[in-house]
Amino acid sequence: MKRSKHLTEARLVPGTIVMIDLDDFEQVTQTLGLDEYKPNFATGELTNLIESFANKKRGVIIHGLDRERGTEEAVIEIPYTSPEEVIKDLEEIMEKLSSIGVKATIAVAEGMVSARPALNPKEAFKGTPWRHAVYKMLRKIKRRGGGRLIVLGEHPV
Repeated sequence: MKRSKHLTEARLVPGTIVMIDLDDFEQVTQTLGLDEYKPNFATGELTNLIESFANKKRGVIIHGLDRERGTEEAVIEIPYTSPEEVIKDLEEIMEKLSSIGVKATIAVAEGMVSARPALNPKEAFKGTPWRHAVYKMLRKIKRRGGGRLIVLGEHPV
C-alpha cells in the first residue's frame, strides 16, 4: 500500500511521542530459553500494557505491537497530550515490567504527531524530526545501560 503523500507532508498536530524498548531482550530470551518468535511472559505483558496505555490515553500505536510474536518495542503517538500527562502511566509500565524481571527504556517528547501507523520501522522511528529526536535519545540511554524513563529536555527519571 502506497501513500500519496510523504508522512512529513501529512497533517501533523501537537502531541506526545513515546518509544518503549525492552532492554537486553535477546540476551534475556537466550538465558531463559524463551522463544523469541512467540509471546512470552515479557513480550506478552508489554503487548497488554501498550494496548491498555494507548486505549486509556487515546493514543495511536505507530509501530511495534505484535500479538503473534509479542512486543519488544513500540512507538505510540498521543495527539493533543503533553508528556506530563502520561509520565505516571509510563512509570507504572516500567514498574510492572520490573516486577517480572524485565527492564525497559522509555523515551518521551512533545512534538508534532501524525497519529497514524507507520508503513515500516524507518518511518516509525525517523519519519518526522520529532520521532527521530526521540529515537536518538532512546538509543543514547540504552547505550548507557537503559532501564530509564526520560523526557526529551529533562534529566532521566
